[in-house]
Amino acid sequence: MRLLRTPEDRFENLPGFDVPQRYAEIDSPEDGIIRIGYVEVGPADGPVVLLLHGEPSWSYLYRKMLPVLADAGIRAIAPDLVGFGRSDKPADVADHTYAAHVEWMRAFAFDALELRDVTMVGQDWGGLLGLRLVAEHPDRFAGVVPANTGLPTGDEGMPDVWWSFHDAVQNAQVLDIARFVQSGCRTTLSEGEREAYDAPFPNEMYKAGPRAMPGLVPTTPDDPATEANRAARATLGKLTIPMLVAFSDGDPITAGMRPVLERLPGAEGRQHPTITGAGHFLQEDGAEQLATEIATFTRSL
Repeated sequence: MRLLRTPEDRFENLPGFDVPQRYAEIDSPEDGIIRIGYVEVGPADGPVVLLLHGEPSWSYLYRKMLPVLADAGIRAIAPDLVGFGRSDKPADVADHTYAAHVEWMRAFAFDALELRDVTMVGQDWGGLLGLRLVAEHPDRFAGVVPANTGLPTGDEGMPDVWWSFHDAVQNAQVLDIARFVQSGCRTTLSEGEREAYDAPFPNEMYKAGPRAMPGLVPTTPDDPATEANRAARATLGKLTIPMLVAFSDGDPITAGMRPVLERLPGAEGRQHPTITGAGHFLQEDGAEQLATEIATFTRSL
């Protein structure tokens, strides 16, 4: 597997993201050493929150939430998925599989950082990966916060707006990362913020990850990831790990998953917040409300 690494100077002077950058290496038996970029704030002995981003963003998405979590005494860790942000980028679309991304995040969280008693926060693909980790390694988790996400199996249809996004990514000769992020926000990104979302991808060679992800979502019952996702959903239907379902009020892509998640045992009997005035990327539109809800939930565990 050929890996690309974004030059460091692409990440200089990013607006609102003056956070020390860290790196961890994972040793994949099939793929060799992969470097994963991440940021961490808050006290080292605080309760751990693992913030997983989705397509086509990176840990920059959490920049507004990190200070709120740190001030609440939370140890907040936001990695970049492999293929995104400062993490190494497999150059071939075929290198990206659902199973590989689950394993890469497992190795980062549990092998490299040795995290335990984790509250998983997952939005978009961050939830598709994080919910699998919770189901497959429940002993590592203290809480779960799915936010505008789900765990598709291909047994239910995807909304038309998602197919429009899927087709736009598939057909784009030049993938405009910042435009796709902006389309999922209700607030208007500044020119500097748009440049920050583009920063990990100097040219089209670096965009195999963002190009691959829509095609990895199970949309048919015979998808390669369907069996594992069905098993994960069955396990989540038995687990009692506390769950806070924190969806926005303006995301047509994932809204249908909210009632499914709220029926899970870990979510029952809990008042689940709605992040108001927010679109798909609720970390951009409702950062303070979402971070406060996460901090309150995590401190209660």
